[in-house]
Amino acid sequence: MRIFVLGAGATGSLLAQLLERQGHTVWCGDRDPERARRFLGKKSTIPVTNVNARNLRGIVKAAKGCQLIVNATASVFNEIVLRAALRLRAHYVDLSSHLMRHPFRAEQFRYTKKFEEKNRVALINTGAAPGLTNLLVKRAAELLNEVEAVHVRLYESSESDDPISQWSPEVSFDEAISHPQIYRNGKFQLGKRFSEIEKFRFAGPIGNARVVLAAQDEVATLPHFIPMRELDVKIGGNEIDRLRRWHKQGKLSKSRGMTRQRFPQTSSPRMIAKLIRQGILQNARFAAAVLVKGVKRGKKEDQHLLIRSDCMFPTLYQIRQQGRFTTPVAYATAHVAALFIKYLPRDLVGVCAPEMLPAETRRAILAGLRNHNIRITHKTTVLKHNSEDEEEI
Repeated sequence: MRIFVLGAGATGSLLAQLLERQGHTVWCGDRDPERARRFLGKKSTIPVTNVNARNLRGIVKAAKGCQLIVNATASVFNEIVLRAALRLRAHYVDLSSHLMRHPFRAEQFRYTKKFEEKNRVALINTGAAPGLTNLLVKRAAELLNEVEAVHVRLYESSESDDPISQWSPEVSFDEAISHPQIYRNGKFQLGKRFSEIEKFRFAGPIGNARVVLAAQDEVATLPHFIPMRELDVKIGGNEIDRLRRWHKQGKLSKSRGMTRQRFPQTSSPRMIAKLIRQGILQNARFAAAVLVKGVKRGKKEDQHLLIRSDCMFPTLYQIRQQGRFTTPVAYATAHVAALFIKYLPRDLVGVCAPEMLPAETRRAILAGLRNHNIRITHKTTVLKHNSEDEEEI
């Protein structure tokens, strides 16, 4: 397949390399080709052209001849890139939603009819979270007759005294100033930023960590396609702790804008290698847990179950051992997105969230993660009525 990747930063550049490794013909577009080259590395032969994600005509010109456009830029540009894909009659893939127009429904769905008319598919939110988390919620839902509550818990940390963003600064800032979307008692709501503190036990070696409500895109798709009564997403780790502290100090607001001191540019592989050599950056981690509570109906009696899936992604140290210099978040997002594209069902039409994919496609993506040092474990627990006791099955 001929694939144009728009945005060759930490995630987009690694994704482009993974797609090339799959055998696709790949080229990139970025507003700063010189910086994109630093992310791709000196040995990469992937072409990079100068294009601004705000410029629809520029995107169409740069992507001419492609069969798929991958939007690896900030989600604020989703609708521009969607329109470019439609003009080119190309399929479309992105990594997240923006949700400014409507906080409880992904803006990409506004283009469903247009993609159906073009007989093309737009696959949205295909990263690790959202993306992989959506697949795990759907997997659990298929094991139950009724879903009661879904809880997604994320962990991001960098062992560094200085702020070192695992996400792009724009994404980090957008997340920090946005109100979390939650779904309670069958209704969408906006929560308070950095609220509802909870102690959560992640899989080892992370263990217990404090998590708080965060703005995440899972809430903007999952309740629309899987009947449930409750859904929330919380994040823990020293990066979210730092943002929470700045929020309490009044240093985080849309009016104050984004300061480079607090939201530095994502480090290139060469810069990450330098930070490691200098001892400034020792390690970094990223993990996700998906908990789905529901009812499994039986002939004799109903069972109330908790289905938990834990995702452990390679740490910075483990990624270094592979000979790569990238963050765990970029590694996870790029590898998961590459699998979504590898198994993209091009016979689908319209706009499709991960949980809407055919069962065989979802299973293939989850199975493929094992080949990329991404470990997923599942555990099912029987919840007993009127008791805190639980029984693992």
